[in-house]
Amino acid sequence: MKKIIIVIFLIIFSTSAYANNRLDGFYKWLLENGHTVNVSKNESAVCKAEPKYSHLWYYNKCDKPVYKNNLKIKFYNGWIPEKNVKPNYDTLVYELYRFIEQQVKRNQKYEVDPSPNPYEFSSELIDDKYIDKQLEKTALLSYLHFKDGKITIDKISPNDRFGKFINNETKLRSMSVGRSMASYTLAHAICGGYIDSFDVRLNDWPLLENTLYYNQKLSDILNMNSGDHKYIEAFEFINSKELDKKFRGSLDDGYISLKEYLYHLKNTKPSIGKKPRFNYHSINSQIVLNYVLFKTGNDFEKILEKTFKEKAKIKNSVFFYKTKHSSREKGNANIMFYATRYDYLRIAKAMLDDWQNDTCEGKYLKDIFENRIDKDTKRIEALGGTSQWPYARGYAGQFQTHYTGINKKRAVMGMHGYGGQHVVIDFEKSRIVVTNSIHENFNFKKIVYKPFKKDK
Repeated sequence: MKKIIIVIFLIIFSTSAYANNRLDGFYKWLLENGHTVNVSKNESAVCKAEPKYSHLWYYNKCDKPVYKNNLKIKFYNGWIPEKNVKPNYDTLVYELYRFIEQQVKRNQKYEVDPSPNPYEFSSELIDDKYIDKQLEKTALLSYLHFKDGKITIDKISPNDRFGKFINNETKLRSMSVGRSMASYTLAHAICGGYIDSFDVRLNDWPLLENTLYYNQKLSDILNMNSGDHKYIEAFEFINSKELDKKFRGSLDDGYISLKEYLYHLKNTKPSIGKKPRFNYHSINSQIVLNYVLFKTGNDFEKILEKTFKEKAKIKNSVFFYKTKHSSREKGNANIMFYATRYDYLRIAKAMLDDWQNDTCEGKYLKDIFENRIDKDTKRIEALGGTSQWPYARGYAGQFQTHYTGINKKRAVMGMHGYGGQHVVIDFEKSRIVVTNSIHENFNFKKIVYKPFKKDK
């Protein structure tokens, strides 16, 4: 009985200690950035008097400060749920900390240095009071509207909201927008001669052997139409709570390699029906990026440079996650992507230019658009899909398309991610909208969808 009590105590203590430790990092971040309204550091007289790092300083545990706060943070299991929640300001600030501080500082990443001659935007700005209100009242961090070669709306969260935590150099998390970045990287690998086409069969990659993905067309992987719905649904292993618990969030956050994930899909066969079955989850996207890694080998970083440094002419570094304690052979490239607000726009403009100039990469974008499939929007929305799901009814090579009320043949392609990350491009009418957010409680329909629907 004593042993049981001790074990329970240790579990509670360790859990509490973990929670305190993660908050300590958050409090430190707030204080380092001068945000002292809600947080203070409780230092003893000894800690204030003794030289930093001295014997007595350490003896009195001055290296482990105690923080005082009056913050009201609600913790969720993972990220904030997308529906039916109303997180308060303190919770959103903590989420922002997780977005931009905890993750950006990781030292394992495939990072691309800035261009020596970054693209500089021209602006012809108009005022938009509704966007201002959205930034003042919601979790929206940034809004950019680009039309006919110029930025027409350029807004960032005000200083009394989230603007004091971010600026134009802050790297912002892509979430599922990273899938499209992987697809665009694939385009450059194809055009560089490393991969034959977007429709090639994946029969030369040992990592996929004896899994349902082996010998599949790359185009089906790109379209989330790989026939894996018998085994995976909505990011979960079907009929395996143990595997679901082990892997939920791990693949996206770069904690496990593609090889480790595929190990649990050995001896599986694709379920290919008469009609394409769209099944949205991360493993298909991870296969795309890691196939580029496999085929380019030691030139992988060169392809990333070609894509973002040379083509997009980024002003700040960008990066994909690299799986911790793994290797290229195990598939350690991860689709989670980070860039600044303007660099997301630079990358989107590079895609727009490729399309309109009919470059090799532009032909790739046109090919995947022509090869698009329909989504089962009702099923995905029921599983927890975000606000754009009812609007984008098609899927094209890791981009969403075929928006409600817009002609199916009109080339409007979107990159959408959890929490309100959106990059939408109208290739025919030269329009781009980019949003970055912590939580999608802003009006997606009015500020992201309607500019394309109405073409105002």
